[in-house]
Amino acid sequence: MDLPINLDPIFVQIAHLAATWGMIGVIWFVQLVHYPLMSWVSKEAFPEFEESLCFRTSFIVIPLMTVELLAACLLLIIHSPSSLYLVNFILVVAIWLSTFFIQVPLHNKLLLAFDSSAHRKLVVSNWIRTGLWSIRGVLALYLLTQSIFPVLTPN
Repeated sequence: MDLPINLDPIFVQIAHLAATWGMIGVIWFVQLVHYPLMSWVSKEAFPEFEESLCFRTSFIVIPLMTVELLAACLLLIIHSPSSLYLVNFILVVAIWLSTFFIQVPLHNKLLLAFDSSAHRKLVVSNWIRTGLWSIRGVLALYLLTQSIFPVLTPN
């Protein structure tokens, strides 16, 4: 499908891959280092720590997730109908749903005070996003490879 603007599909693929792998680095760091260390912050300092954490993290995460979502939408339009691009888009949507309906509410609870139950749920539930982003990374690399080297695409 042609877009109403002149946009190179390979550029969109590369932006998609870069944003996805950027988020993979972020999510694995968060999962293995950052979230587990949250319990080491004193209860008195925790609300201020959590507020600063959310504010600073947003400068990295919001641009990457936005590029990733826009690129996934464009790729779905460009390559429609394609089941792999549809799966890719569904995975992005699942990550956004997990973020806004599971992790954000838990962070909001932690903004008030450290809560060991909310913290544990945050660490455990974040495996959803860690797994989905990891799958997306492999898929994004495969999709770009197939766009650059279409002779490798099975008939």
